Amino acid sequence: MGDVDVFYSLITGSMVFLMQCGFAMLCAGSVRQKNAKNIMLKNILDACGGAMGWFLLGYALAGGSGGDFVGTSGEQFLLNGYKRGAEYIDFFFQWTFAATAATIVAGTIAERCKMEAYLCYSFFLTAFVYPVIVHSIWNGDGFLSAANADPFRGVGMIDFAGSGVVHMTGGATALVAAIVLGPRIGRFYDADGNALAEPGDFPPHSVTLQVLGTFLLWFGWYGFNPGSTLAIDGYGDIAGLCAVTTTMAAAAGCLSALFTDTIIGMLRNGEAEYDLTMAMNGTLSGLVAITAGCSVVAPWAAIIIGIVAGWVYIFSSNLLVSFKIDDAVDAIPVHLFNGMWGCIATGLFAEPFRTALAYGGVTNSGLFYSWGNGGFDCNLLLAEFCGILWIMGWVVFIMTPFSYLLQFLGIFRVDATEEKVGLDISHHKGAAYDLTKADEADINELEEKRATAHGRSNVEDTI
Repeated sequence: MGDVDVFYSLITGSMVFLMQCGFAMLCAGSVRQKNAKNIMLKNILDACGGAMGWFLLGYALAGGSGGDFVGTSGEQFLLNGYKRGAEYIDFFFQWTFAATAATIVAGTIAERCKMEAYLCYSFFLTAFVYPVIVHSIWNGDGFLSAANADPFRGVGMIDFAGSGVVHMTGGATALVAAIVLGPRIGRFYDADGNALAEPGDFPPHSVTLQVLGTFLLWFGWYGFNPGSTLAIDGYGDIAGLCAVTTTMAAAAGCLSALFTDTIIGMLRNGEAEYDLTMAMNGTLSGLVAITAGCSVVAPWAAIIIGIVAGWVYIFSSNLLVSFKIDDAVDAIPVHLFNGMWGCIATGLFAEPFRTALAYGGVTNSGLFYSWGNGGFDCNLLLAEFCGILWIMGWVVFIMTPFSYLLQFLGIFRVDATEEKVGLDISHHKGAAYDLTKADEADINELEEKRATAHGRSNVEDTI
C-alpha cells in the first residue's frame, strides 16, 4: 500500500468515525430531554471502549491469519508486529467499523440501561463477538469469505462494506439486549403491569438534532462504502460506483418510507401527513441495505434495493411494537432487518462483471442475472442466507447469556425511580439543558425601570 492509499484510508476512516457524531446527534434528538446527556456519553464510550477492546484482542482475532473463525497469528496482537504506516492504517480503519457496530446498540436500549453495563457491551462486542464475524466473512481464511482460496459454494458471502458484518451484528445485539432489558416504563404496560390498549408515545425532544444526525450519518457512509476498497490506486472504478449506489439507495429509501407511510395514513383517516421520522429512518434503511452490494450492483438496482428497504423498515418497526419490544430509536428495524435485506439483495442483483471487478476471480452472479441468462445459479444467494444465519446464530448464542449475566449481577437496568426522574439527573449531575428561569424579583425590577424610563420619555416629548 502506497502513501496515497494510506491517506485515502485515513480520510475515509475519519469519515466513518464522524458517524459516531451522527449517531450521537440522532440518539440525543430521539430520546426525551431528561436523558440527553446519558445517551451522548454512551456514544463517547462506544468509541473509547471499542478502541480498547479492538486493540487488546479484537483486531488480532479479526485480522490474524489461520483459522476458520478467528486469527491465530500473533503479529496483530497489541500491534506488536507492526512497524509501517500501511499496517497501522488498517487497524485504524477497521476500528471505526467496530465502533459503528457497537454504537448501534446505544439507541435501542436508551433511557433505561446502566452506564457500567453499556461499557461492558461496547468492550465485549468489539473484543470478541464482532471480530469472530469479521474473520469468518472478511478475512481470507474465513469459512464464508469470498476471498478464501476455496470459497463456500464457489463464491463465498459477498458483504462488501458490512450490511451483515457490521449492521446485522449491531442490530442483533440490540435485539437481544432490548428483549432481556425490557421496555421503558409506560411504553407498553401501566404502573400495575397491565398491558396498555395503545403503546405509550415518547416524542423526541429535538427533531433538529435527529435531522443533523441523519445527514452526518449519510455523509459518513461515503467513507463507509467507497472506503471499503481499502485503497484508491487502481480501485477508482469501484469506489465511484459505490458512491453512486450509496446515494441512490439512500434517496429511494427515504422516498419509499415517507410516501408509503403517507399513503397508509390517507387510507386510514383520509389525511395526507408527512412523517419526518419515516424520511430519516427510510434514508438510513436504504444506506444499510446497499452496504453489502454497493460494489457489485448497478445504480438502477440500488434504487430498487432502497425502495424495498423503506418497506422493510415500516414492516419491521410495526412488528417490534406488536411483540412489545421497545426500541427507543428504531435501530433494530434499520440495522438488523435491513442488514438482512441488504445481504439477500446482493444475492439477487449482483452483476457478473461488477462482481469480477470487485472480487477478482469471483464471477458468480445474483439469481436474477442467472435467470436472465437462462440459468439458475443460486450459489451466491445461498451463501448470503448462510451468512445471515451464521451472524444471527453467533450473536444470539453469545449475547443472550451475556445479557442475562449483566441482569443477574444487577448492573443492567437502572432503578425505576431513577428512570422516571431521568438518567441525566440521577446519573450525570444534572439536566442537559439549563432551563432555569430568571429571578422574579429581577424581572419586576427590569419592568419598573422600563416603565420609569418610558414615563420620563413621554414627559420630555410633551415639553
